[in-house]
Parts: sequence; structure tokens; C-alpha cells
Amino acid sequence: MGFFTVYLLQSGVSYFKEDDPRAAIMLLSAIGAVILIAIIVNIVKKSIGETPVQGLKGGSGVSERRFSIFQIHKIAASYGLDKDQSKLLEYVFKSDGVSNPDAVMRNPNSLDRHFKKAYKNIEKRGESDQEVQEFLYTLFSIRNTVEAGQKNVNPAAASTKRLSENMTAVLSAGEDKTFSVRIRSAKGDALVVECPKNAVGTPVKFPRGTAVTLAFFTKSSKGFSFTTKVLGNTSTPQGPVLQLAHTGKSSAMAQRRFRRKEVFTSCDFWLIRIQEQRVGKKIEKKMVAEPRPYQGTILDLSAGGCALKTSSVIPVGSRIKLSFENADGFLLSALGQVMRTNRGAGLGIIMHIKFLKITRKGLNAVNAMVFGYDKD
Repeated sequence: MGFFTVYLLQSGVSYFKEDDPRAAIMLLSAIGAVILIAIIVNIVKKSIGETPVQGLKGGSGVSERRFSIFQIHKIAASYGLDKDQSKLLEYVFKSDGVSNPDAVMRNPNSLDRHFKKAYKNIEKRGESDQEVQEFLYTLFSIRNTVEAGQKNVNPAAASTKRLSENMTAVLSAGEDKTFSVRIRSAKGDALVVECPKNAVGTPVKFPRGTAVTLAFFTKSSKGFSFTTKVLGNTSTPQGPVLQLAHTGKSSAMAQRRFRRKEVFTSCDFWLIRIQEQRVGKKIEKKMVAEPRPYQGTILDLSAGGCALKTSSVIPVGSRIKLSFENADGFLLSALGQVMRTNRGAGLGIIMHIKFLKITRKGLNAVNAMVFGYDKD
């Protein structure tokens, strides 16, 4: 047996032609190609079986992908989603066995059903609270992006000369100068609005030529704004007024970016004062909350802000610290700014608040309330 083996080895040498190495090269190339194909197949099999989002524990809730990965890339591109959002969207559909992502994306109820399951899975399988909040933040960023993409954000513009008398508007002359005013007259060469007042009720006058922005809302809640210049300040029997230049046409304001939900939740809020302090040659500004809280009721809520009813008179442009609890007793806090006010039914004033700062965990809790993912 040993002799036969040696004989084969010796005789096998004669089969390779030393003067023509092409056969050996072709053989080695073929073997390399087979190995490469085996490696690629193995990688593909592993990618199908793995969770597409690192940091989430696998389990029985993650099934095989029933759709083409190119579908996810196409969907993500159409909504402008980034890489992390695209991966999490794949996880949502894969973990729930979705076979037709395109149809789900076009159906808000179906999309919320799958996203709610993903919300529960992330809460259970996240390796730490920080990772859970990061994944939930990305999940809701996808949901709000899809929501915004399904809305019509181009309502018709309105002429500034057709504004109604006594209409409430918001006058802005810089980031920290926002006032609630009423339109006195839109006839003639100038648009006349009541002179804005500061927090203590003193009229605020602007030099001629000052650039300002006026925003207003129609009865159908469509928002418009335009930028113009101050023509002058004058006095009338009804009080001091501001004369603004007509611009002919106002621009439609984008509709709300975030879904709102009607709620009826008690809250406390504190008025924020800006304190200036000289540090060397610089003047630093510091926000300080007043010690006495005000009470109110949140009437609707979104990731961008809320509508709050209160009996307290808070000037437009004021910043407030807002605090309230969700259904689970989790205390939510946010820094907000009063964008506009209007009279509510009966007694009280409704303030429309824009969130300026809120923790990631708090924002996730707000989104869960708005989309109903926090309910069983």
C-alpha cells in the first residue's frame, strides 16, 4: 500500500508541464473562486439571520426578512432617512414579519401597529436605558418624518391688504423680541397694528426702517407670515400704533411638523427671567425660573409643543418651564416659549407653546403619548 502511494506521488509529477504554468494558474483561480463564493454565501446567510440593529438582543421576536433590502433603501431615500433610521426601519419590518413594506408605509394605521410592536420590543431588549432611549428617539424620528411627508404643506398665500381688522397677530423683531398685537387697519398704503408692549405694559417703539416679521392665522388655522419694515409710530384715539409697509403677498407657513393629540392634563409652569451678569469684559445671560408656579391644563400635545389653558396672563415671547406627568406617573419637564395666545371658551387664555429644550427620554415619552404606543 505504501509503495502504491509513493508510486502515485512520483508518477503524478509528470502530469504537470513545467514549461506551461497556465494550467496550474487556472486551477488555482478556480479554487479561489469557489472559496470566495462560499464566503459570500456564508456572509449573506448570517446577515439574514442577524438583527440589523446592533445593541438590541435577538430572540423569537426577530424573524427572517421577507422583503428585499433594496425596498428599504428605496423607502429610506424617498423620505430622506439616514443610515441609522434605515437600519431601524429594517428591524421594525423584519421583527414583525412584514412582506410588503411599501404598502405598510402608505397606511398610517398599519404603520403604527408595527411601530408600536417595535416600541415594546426595544423597551424589552435594550441592553441599557441609554440605548433604549437612543433607539426610541430614532424610531419616533422615522415616524414623525413619515407623518410630515404625508401632509400638504403648501396652502395658498394671502394678500396683506385683505387682513381683517382686530385680527390677532405675532410681531417679531429678532429672536428675543416677540409680541402679540392686533391689526387695526389694512387699508391704504400702510398696515396699521397696535403698538407692541413689553412685560410691564410699556409701549415698545421701533425706529423707522426696522425689519420685522408679522405672522397670523386664518379661521381655518392656516398660518401665514411676511417680512416688512416699520414706516413709523403714531398715536390714535385708541392708543399708539405701528405703521408697517404692505408687501402685497404673505408666505404660507409650513403646517405642523408633528402630530398633535388632544389631552386634558394638569400642569405647573414657571416664568423664566433672563438675568445678565458681567463676567470680566463679557456679559453672560442666565435663565432663572421664578419661585412661584402657575397652574394650567394642557389641551393638546406634540413633540414640538403644546396648547395650555390658564387663567394667568403671560406675554407672548415669554419663556416658561413646564412640568406634567404622563399616564405612568413619569414627570416630564420642558423649556418652552409662548408663541401666541387667544381667548378660550369661557374663562381663561390658551397659550400655544413651542418646546425649546426637552430631554431625550421626555421627548420619547411625549411621542409615545401622541401616537398611543404607551398603551397596552
